[in-house]
Amino acid sequence: MDETQKFQFRGDDTEVSARDVLLFVYDALKDKGYNPTHQIVGYLISGDPAYIPRYNNARTIIRKVERDELIEELVIAYLEPNS
Repeated sequence: MDETQKFQFRGDDTEVSARDVLLFVYDALKDKGYNPTHQIVGYLISGDPAYIPRYNNARTIIRKVERDELIEELVIAYLEPNS
């Protein structure tokens, strides 16, 4: 699917990309003292939302985007850094 997911983000109707979701969740994990990379990988592999804290509504936000879309975003960023 190439459609962008929409969800409520900080109380408004802003359309947010998978990249924005990953960055937001990364910051929330970092704020809470977790290793963001390990936690996000754990979530992406297992699908278990317990890897993501409820802090700043990060758990709800990451679940609004399909895991395959998040992985696709990471692969594109890694293999096509100028896109």
